[in-house]
Amino acid sequence: MELDHVLIAVSDLATAGQGLEERHGLTSIEGGRHGGLGTANRIVPLVDTYLELVAVVDEAEAAGSAFGSWVASGEIPRLLGWCVRTDDLDAVAGRLGLSIADGSRTRADGAVLQWRMAGIEMSREEASLPFFIEWGPGTPYPGAASAQHRIGAPKIDELRMAGDPDRLERWLGGAQLPIAICEGAPALDSVILSAGEVQVVLDRSL
Repeated sequence: MELDHVLIAVSDLATAGQGLEERHGLTSIEGGRHGGLGTANRIVPLVDTYLELVAVVDEAEAAGSAFGSWVASGEIPRLLGWCVRTDDLDAVAGRLGLSIADGSRTRADGAVLQWRMAGIEMSREEASLPFFIEWGPGTPYPGAASAQHRIGAPKIDELRMAGDPDRLERWLGGAQLPIAICEGAPALDSVILSAGEVQVVLDRSL
């Protein structure tokens, strides 16, 4: 298992992307529409991880999907949740008793990204728990897309959160990831990134 991406719920993708660039020197690129979920995204590529700006673009469609309704709930903007990738989603879902759903989106250049995911509902209920993703064969990884960040080549150093450390360890099956968790009501508090000597902290104020 590896950290895949961190989700940030926003109301307007273009405005949020511009804000990240102006305040933090992070460049985002157009993502695409999530089929059947009522949402769309922009991506901040970080090579082996990425930040996903996600917004509701069809309220009726979003209300009918677990992911769309999660994005629509609560304050905006906010750190929504985080995702861990695996190459054996069936085993992870079987261990935790999770159902698996398919997902896809089409990029502006026509490339289709496909994946399977599990655990969205639990992540919505407990922000300290990630959901899981398995990218489809041949799918171009969003984090590897080309982007020139003003601050250089940022990477995620750590996710800081509150919750139940023992529960999270069981959820992850003991996988070692760049996270720091303290006891408390489940919450994703901040994302710490660095690019050389430059540090960027994304928290609830973004």
